[in-house]
Amino acid sequence: MKLKEILEKLLEQKITIQEAEKQIQLLALEEIGEKLKLDIGRELRKEIPEIILAEYKDEETLRKAIVKMVEKTGKAIISRIQDKHHRILDELSEKYIVLKSSSNKVAIVKKKELKTIKTGGKVGIIAAGTADIPLADEVRIIVEEMGCEAITIYDVGIAALHRTINAVKKIIENDVDVIIVIAGMEGALPSIISSLVNIPVIGLPSSRGYGLGGKGVAALLSMLQSCSPGLVIVNIDNSIGAAITATLIANRVAKFRGRK
Repeated sequence: MKLKEILEKLLEQKITIQEAEKQIQLLALEEIGEKLKLDIGRELRKEIPEIILAEYKDEETLRKAIVKMVEKTGKAIISRIQDKHHRILDELSEKYIVLKSSSNKVAIVKKKELKTIKTGGKVGIIAAGTADIPLADEVRIIVEEMGCEAITIYDVGIAALHRTINAVKKIIENDVDVIIVIAGMEGALPSIISSLVNIPVIGLPSSRGYGLGGKGVAALLSMLQSCSPGLVIVNIDNSIGAAITATLIANRVAKFRGRK
């Protein structure tokens, strides 16, 4: 039974409050065999669906998880997709809409009739180098699927500081609600952006680095040591965490925008 049906029955006094509460609790969890439990009710609580982590799942378990999530909620977001999983996504594209990031690591599968409702939230996405663009694209597809407008600005590395100033101008002109800044190497860009705006900044360390402190370690530590207020950090390559946090902020701002 869907949530709408439960509420309609409650309104029509066909079930008691206690019965409705029990039915709603049952909506929250779906089991797939003995291997997997999906938090179907997460979107009701957080306005963000459960993310299916593909990395450690076999193909059949992943396929079942995606189909169950899509049929119950209308869509599924999948992260850390491996090469072996793309066959499953290609098969599902015959029945559902399948959106893949350019990195092929993140995808959205949804019913063809499901329309994305625009919330009015705005998220700025700034990538330091061209190597960070695949990570930025993972952020973008999540942000847009969650109803926000994504303002993307790429190749803004601090090797040419004037590009940073131009990026900040675009962010201010577009009146964004929150900014995600992606950087590898020494990870300085989020601190610089944060020092120039009165907008929350989420630093996303990229593993696109090399040498001592490579694989994003130096970038992560540098961002954590930032003295620029208003900057918070997610883990290395955690595009999903950055995107969802930004979306929650932007959508809440949009909800109250214009109120006095």
